[in-house]
Amino acid sequence: MCRNIRPLNNFEPPATSDEVHAAAVQYVRKVSGTQKPSAANQAAIDQAVAEIEHATAHLLEHLTTAAPPKDREVEAAKARARSADRYARTG
Repeated sequence: MCRNIRPLNNFEPPATSDEVHAAAVQYVRKVSGTQKPSAANQAAIDQAVAEIEHATAHLLEHLTTAAPPKDREVEAAKARARSADRYARTG
């Protein structure tokens, strides 16, 4: 599940609020150990997602780097190549 949380810093264009939200949801799912919380836990899950989303957005706004921004398409191609290599070695 953690593989679904993608690095969000230093991309051009910057991470969207949807990407930050998706990362927060994945984090809460991993920590809570549940994909679909019960109705009794839904409010706590929703609050945790909102708080983590806020903290993540705040972190991304304040991080600095000297590295040039990464291109999303180039990074996606690298990830696909790593995945293909990984599956070729296990097959």
